[in-house]
Amino acid sequence: MHEIVIISGKGGTGKTSVTAAFATLAENMVLVDCDVDAADLHLILTPTLLETHEFHGGKTARIESALCTRCGQCVAVCRFGAVTEHYQPTADSNYPTLWTIDPVACEGCGVCAHFCPQQAIAFADALNGHWYSSDTRVGPMVHARLGVAEENSGKLVTLIRREARALAEAQGRDLILVDGPPGIGCPVIASLSGADHVVIVTEPTVSGVHDMERVVSLADHFKVPVSVIINKADLNKDKAVEIVNFALAHGVGVLGEIPYDSVITQAQLVRQSVIEFGDNPASDALRIIWTRLQQTLSKETLI
Repeated sequence: MHEIVIISGKGGTGKTSVTAAFATLAENMVLVDCDVDAADLHLILTPTLLETHEFHGGKTARIESALCTRCGQCVAVCRFGAVTEHYQPTADSNYPTLWTIDPVACEGCGVCAHFCPQQAIAFADALNGHWYSSDTRVGPMVHARLGVAEENSGKLVTLIRREARALAEAQGRDLILVDGPPGIGCPVIASLSGADHVVIVTEPTVSGVHDMERVVSLADHFKVPVSVIINKADLNKDKAVEIVNFALAHGVGVLGEIPYDSVITQAQLVRQSVIEFGDNPASDALRIIWTRLQQTLSKETLI
């Protein structure tokens, strides 16, 4: 079983469009959308939802008012300013204030619960998001959505990658195609660690080249083989040549170039991959790139 992760050093390079095109060309595969902060592969593939699961990636603290003696110990130990005091006149003059914990400010460290002398702070699992198992016209898909202002995106990415692999094994599928998140942060690390091959989609711009270099360095750290695709290659030929030269100097394969083509946007508007939309320069280039990627994987398997 091969797991291919498609990433980019920055957003807007066309990573998801490439992933959707590959998904249309591939056979016997499972799709994973690991861009859990801003997933958009579903906008093209219109999945049919089969299962919904809660994701509990961390914990959050909550004060039990009936047990709280307003000693202020939680305020003293909290380093995130999550505990606030509210004046609330009651019949009990001994406790005229009410302590509460802001769930957004709370980092879930548990220090307040540990030091509370009255054990008045509940420390329970937090609902950080949801993950889904769906069916699409090109095959099964595992995807997720992190909640607003929630963290632990790396844990969620690891979870859905694990579920995708289990699904592929159960159904006898030999390819996992991952649409990874942009950048080089925690969710990217969780997406590419342990993968068989990383495909970087970049563009011939100053930021595109710079961020591609960072992703190549990250993939090299995890000893994952890397290939590069230059999208919108004809917009700046000099930068495209710079990308090729960098790849050659660092042992990175160049799978090919995709010309700038407005048909990609037209395909997105009707929720199709560029391959499904018909014959055009972009789809022709992607078919060649897909063939080269398969050949690259076959050589790596032999090695």
